[in-house]
Amino acid sequence: YPSGNLAIIVVREKKWLLCIVQEDKPTNAKIRAVFKSNGRSTCYYPNGAVWINMNIQGGQYLDQAGSRVRRWTWPNSVMSSGPHVPLSPIFISLNRHVGVRILGQDKIAVSFLAMGQQAKFNVGTKVQVSDVGRLHPPARLGEDELLLLAFRVRILRLFDRLRGCLNFPSNEQRDKIKPPAYLITQTLKILQLCTTSDISDELRSSIRAILNA
Repeated sequence: YPSGNLAIIVVREKKWLLCIVQEDKPTNAKIRAVFKSNGRSTCYYPNGAVWINMNIQGGQYLDQAGSRVRRWTWPNSVMSSGPHVPLSPIFISLNRHVGVRILGQDKIAVSFLAMGQQAKFNVGTKVQVSDVGRLHPPARLGEDELLLLAFRVRILRLFDRLRGCLNFPSNEQRDKIKPPAYLITQTLKILQLCTTSDISDELRSSIRAILNA
């Protein structure tokens, strides 16, 4: 960002690539969007509520209260039931600098505009129909397991921050230090599990609060 804060991160998680959009804050920046090359992506409202959620079958657009505004299926998806619902183009602004454009499964772009210059990231992917049968359903965790995972990551982040305090007594130096990549990856995994698991909205909000504290 023009402020110097990190806006977009691209990391590798095993054989997948992750594109992460953060809010414009020097420390404890909340995640505004996650795009994964296996077809799973999520955008969040500023309050942490899910805005757009996509997978290899299609996606859905939610309002801030969690109600579904619309849904769609990708042309090559294999749906077990229900009619095919085509996608209408979607354009959203995560903040004044970052926007997301969704025109198709392989036509998803994150655009960054600042100081008269623009950068675009193509985060779409094409999952072939033949690949769907080989994909295993995501593991479903219970409420207690998700809470324990969230607290574990929170504690690890606190330890990392404590090490930063010991190594960099100056607040200015310490504020520039970003969390380790593995903690960012684990946080994203837990947020993704919250989206796909059958848990209450209250617990989902509590887990997000723990991770973003």
